[in-house]
Amino acid sequence: MGISIWQLLIVLGIVILLFGTKKLRNIGSDLGGAIRGFKKSMSDEDKKDADPDAIEEDVDAKAHEARAEEKPRDKSHS
Repeated sequence: MGISIWQLLIVLGIVILLFGTKKLRNIGSDLGGAIRGFKKSMSDEDKKDADPDAIEEDVDAKAHEARAEEKPRDKSHS
C-alpha cells in the first residue's frame, strides 16, 4: 500500500490553491539556488583539498569582479 498518483494530484492541487503558482515558482527557484550553492561549495571544498592555492586565486578573482560590478548609489532617492 502506498501513495497513489491521485492522492499526489489532490495534495498538489491543495498546495496550489493555498500558495498560488507565483509563490510556488519563487520557492522552487530559491530552493534550486540553494542546492546549486551547496553543490558549488562542496566542489570548492574538494578543490581546496586538492590544491589550496587554486581556491585562494579563485576567491581573489571573484572579489575583484564583485568590486568592479558595484555601482555608486544614487543619493537623490534618499
